[in-house]
Amino acid sequence: MTDIVSVTRGSSPLVLSMPHPGTGLPAEVAAQLNARGSQVEDTDWHMRQLYGFAERFQPTIVEAQLSRFVIDLNRDPAGVSLYPGQATTELVPTTTFDGAPIWNTAPDEAEIARRREAYFQPYHDALANEIAHAKAQHGFCLLWDCHSIKSVIPRLFPDTLPTLNLGTNSGQSPAPAVEVAAAQAMAGSTFTQVINGRFKGGWITRHYGQPAEHVHALQMEIALSAYLDDEAPPWTFAPGKAASLQATLSAMIDAALAAATQLERSKP
Repeated sequence: MTDIVSVTRGSSPLVLSMPHPGTGLPAEVAAQLNARGSQVEDTDWHMRQLYGFAERFQPTIVEAQLSRFVIDLNRDPAGVSLYPGQATTELVPTTTFDGAPIWNTAPDEAEIARRREAYFQPYHDALANEIAHAKAQHGFCLLWDCHSIKSVIPRLFPDTLPTLNLGTNSGQSPAPAVEVAAAQAMAGSTFTQVINGRFKGGWITRHYGQPAEHVHALQMEIALSAYLDDEAPPWTFAPGKAASLQATLSAMIDAALAAATQLERSKP
């Protein structure tokens, strides 16, 4: 199981979901990829390092170990598009974000079903379990879904993506007060930013974010240019560049966690 998903359990209501930092490829999947696919370029690089600051919150971290090219843990398992009418990638991607083919042998429906059972389900079983544990311990969970992406991908969006892209499923996945708190902390930074822009929150945010059930979910999509030396191999983490980004993320999580705590404690 640890080669599919790793869980580091903390002691706070905060759960960090990291569905796309993995680069692992099971042998049978690696054998089907072409040279471009084998580079696993659409990885959310260095998520654990970027969120190292979050140790002060004592979070639970659920981190995928396999590449999103194996199966995308942030897509609807039924295969329904999260962004109808817009370019995106599938439950099992057939191309890179740029549209380049990644398979020598594209997986058929039977293979997709096998991967859903073997690789998708274990991550979501672990995530659901940790959300339930946080709720049992604290009465609620703040789920922060961690993502990053290249800042220029013409196939997916025009021009350059804002550095910070906060997604709340158009205000449905956290309580309003939690969204406002995170947004206000984000607004205090100098980074370009948007709320519910091109990325409103993927399946994780939409599926688990149920404020009436005491789960407040937010997705943070970050432009890789904010913390890497370059948005290209070898995808090198840039600590100096990342420092101000980490300060902003810390302030956002702090504000969202405080708002959720206040809200939940005020409920009868």
